Amino acid sequence: MGWSRWKKGLTGLVLGGFLGLLPGGDEARAAPPEVQLAHEKYTLENGLEVILHEDHRSPVAAVNLWYHVGSKDEGRGKSGFAHLFEHMMFEGSRHVGEGMFLRYLDSIGATERNGTTNTDRTSYFETVSRGRLELALWLESDRMAFLLDRLNQASLDRQREVVKNELRERYENVPYGLVPRFLRAALFHEEHPYHHLAIGSAEDLDRASLDDVRAFFRTFYVPNNATLVIAGDIDPSQVKSQVQRYFGTIPRGAVPPIKRGPMPVTLPGETRLEIEADVELPRVYVSWPTPPLFAPGDAELDALGKVLSVGRSSRLQRRLVHELKIAQHVGAQQASSELASVFEVVLTLRPGVAPRDALALLDQELEALRKEGPSLDEVRRARARQTTHVIFATERVSSRANGLNLYNQFARDPAFLPRDLARFEALSPASLQRALAEHLPPRQRVVAVVTPTPSAPRAGRLLKTP
Repeated sequence: MGWSRWKKGLTGLVLGGFLGLLPGGDEARAAPPEVQLAHEKYTLENGLEVILHEDHRSPVAAVNLWYHVGSKDEGRGKSGFAHLFEHMMFEGSRHVGEGMFLRYLDSIGATERNGTTNTDRTSYFETVSRGRLELALWLESDRMAFLLDRLNQASLDRQREVVKNELRERYENVPYGLVPRFLRAALFHEEHPYHHLAIGSAEDLDRASLDDVRAFFRTFYVPNNATLVIAGDIDPSQVKSQVQRYFGTIPRGAVPPIKRGPMPVTLPGETRLEIEADVELPRVYVSWPTPPLFAPGDAELDALGKVLSVGRSSRLQRRLVHELKIAQHVGAQQASSELASVFEVVLTLRPGVAPRDALALLDQELEALRKEGPSLDEVRRARARQTTHVIFATERVSSRANGLNLYNQFARDPAFLPRDLARFEALSPASLQRALAEHLPPRQRVVAVVTPTPSAPRAGRLLKTP
């Protein structure tokens, strides 16, 4: 969905007319919330972008550093490198001993200290008390500048095994775990940056040499490919001095080969994937490649997912789960990314239910929406859910820091929040109907059917390839 890339949003918002967004009259259309997130953005001479957000309501500061590299930027045969570096960055650097990065943060009571990787970016973050901000900045700057001083074959081998174990735990040894890999490969052709999952493959990780990994760091982990957000109880002038002290002397790197969107995909027809898995319940996945985050149609498809599956009155919940009782669980969402997105419907069926029957019922509901569109009440509820989620996701300062970074990368403007909320406010039955007709064609999609098979792997075994 449109917010799947941060979900932990912004705060310090000025709210006006917010109640008009709750289900009710059309006054919601005339009174969008007035929202702002005050910030200052500037760039160091070495290209590092810095965004400051001042909020003195809590005595804490959040540090949120995005490197603009994700799995989409990995070369052929190097899948998983971006995620591997999420782990390598905690191994230590010139002035931070092995295993000491998190120990330093724990010693000062830091919270939410971690890193994450997806297709489009790698982020590192921690929240500290206002008096300990300088330590967090020093730690982040030391690994940006001097990680390679401590990176060696032993640390690479150690973290490679950690990532491979994560691959087994999250994908290879869990029910339905490999289905996302099969779907991604069918949705995006081999040359598309989203053809593989961010976790990568064990084979590519095993082939990674120390020289390969060092080259990846030198290419992408440079100040001119990063944005540092500092939010919370800060003195901007003091923070600027600290940022300059710790980050200003790090050399600028060459311009990295980052892939920029959009990179749309049009499927030539319908692809059917037959999958066997040692699971209890059959499943049906129906997926379409869709517009990128913040592109026209993205908000409409986000709302459509809620019309279909969120709440007892949603169309799939009401008909498949409660009335016909053929599904145990249903879900529909727009998973938004920088180059392209995926709209996916997942039906977990009750034992003995034929997947073709469930697919036929899903197609009936989608066709009804194509012909008639959703009701005004359905759109109001979806609009309210989206907007309330954004507003109430803004309470933590760490979420605001991450949201500023998200807007900066994907909308090219950290001040994008008011326009983002305006997308939701503009939703209408007609706009959702148009988005469904344009972006979810009935015969240009990927359908995956998972059949319970005791002799198959739990994660799934693909029988039919595109």
